[in-house]
Amino acid sequence: MTHYPADTMTGLLAAGGEDAPAIGAPGRPWLTHGGLRALAAQTIASLNAMGIGRGDRVAMVLPNGPEMAALFVTTACAATTAPLNPAYKADEFDFYLSDLNAKALVVMNGMETPARAAAAARGIPVVELVPGDAAGAFTLVSPVTGTPALPGRTEAQDVALVLHTSGTTARPKIVPLRQINVTASGYHVGEAIQLSPDDVCLNIMPLFHIHGLIAAVLSSLAAGASVSCTSGFNAFKFFAAYDAERPTWFTAVPTMHQTLLGLAPRNKELIARGRLRLIRSSSASLPPQVMMELEDVFRVPVIESYGMTEAAHQMASNPLPPRAHFPGSVGIAAGPDVAIMTEAGTLLPPGELGEIVIRGRNVTQGYENNPEANAKAFTDGWFRTGDEGYLDPDGYLRLTGRLKEIINRGGEKVSPLEVDNVLMDHPDVAQVLTFAMPHAKLGEEVAAAVVLREGATGNEHSIRDFAAQRLAAFKVPRRIVFLAEIPKGATGKLMRIGLAAKLGLSA
Repeated sequence: MTHYPADTMTGLLAAGGEDAPAIGAPGRPWLTHGGLRALAAQTIASLNAMGIGRGDRVAMVLPNGPEMAALFVTTACAATTAPLNPAYKADEFDFYLSDLNAKALVVMNGMETPARAAAAARGIPVVELVPGDAAGAFTLVSPVTGTPALPGRTEAQDVALVLHTSGTTARPKIVPLRQINVTASGYHVGEAIQLSPDDVCLNIMPLFHIHGLIAAVLSSLAAGASVSCTSGFNAFKFFAAYDAERPTWFTAVPTMHQTLLGLAPRNKELIARGRLRLIRSSSASLPPQVMMELEDVFRVPVIESYGMTEAAHQMASNPLPPRAHFPGSVGIAAGPDVAIMTEAGTLLPPGELGEIVIRGRNVTQGYENNPEANAKAFTDGWFRTGDEGYLDPDGYLRLTGRLKEIINRGGEKVSPLEVDNVLMDHPDVAQVLTFAMPHAKLGEEVAAAVVLREGATGNEHSIRDFAAQRLAAFKVPRRIVFLAEIPKGATGKLMRIGLAAKLGLSA
């Protein structure tokens, strides 16, 4: 059973030693846990003086780095945080600020962003964040004053964080996550990878996304450990930061891991003198071949985890050795209860394929102002993840794909993940993404986007022949498209849905 020392952000921040490092950045002095707690008290007072309190929503548009990490955790002690992707365009900022009903927008002092004009047009006050000397230290400056309806520290059932779903096929849905949800998930991650105060995470994930916010930042602080926040993922800067910060672990999406593997040969000595304890992967399925190569190169266990926004991130995780962790599995339940359900709502035994469902302390109570989505998402207290998979007899979860990504080829169902994993075994293939392509008679046909290894000469015929020897005929891609790079979303995930339209493909 997970131990939950706190159910609020303020309580969670009590874990670290007064002088122990908490938040850092390459080349900058560390903010200590004591300093972070003082910053939280200062932030509560500053926001309250602006008329912002519990339940009020504070939108945040900052570059990746320690200030964003510190702003997230300290603002959550006073109000509701709403981090936004700084790369959004003006109309996107207008939509999100309106949809969130933001009470204020925090931006980095001197940062040019269309979010400023979008906020001004809606009468939303802009608060300037002025960085301090230590990494993550800041002061908030605003001409606005007021008295909040609910001042003071946030409580367990207050909403700590609001994020939008990706909205690939429909209007994005607002996911409110309470204090008790996010703190629980922080503890779940720490328990799964056995974090201690001696651990140092090197964060390369964007901090407007649940993965970086919870798995890298919050889990570290909850364990009294430290997190060094880079300016984002830059493969060419990663190894210098790795050498300087000497992390014990880092977490990333599969595409980032694959990019790092490409640069690993020229950084062998640096990798060898590191003190890495583990590598974590989440937010998309990690190809088994990539997991094995990572373990071979870095000489540490690669722990694949399974997360989503509605679960405040982590749902399942492979355990650390000496317990087994398997390529192609996202591990055992690591926080919430995990089960498999039929469309009709019946729970299935191990080995049976169905929709993955979860329930527990870290799971959202529902989408905001969206009864239709909630009616579809919840069955008998279980949240439907939209993912298909099964539990093996030992309780390890195996994903076969998103239900909406499963390819329906004339009634034959094809798991794109299964095809991905087969094609990744081809010696010429560096990266692959299998997806549905419209077909006049079958409805959908199997297609694959492939990035070849440097210097490889593989062609469509050879790759299809390779697949035909390992897959049933109906699963073999009828079309293979060679790309220099497969399109990715803002968090680095490969985008299956809509790829055929983006590439102009039909059969």
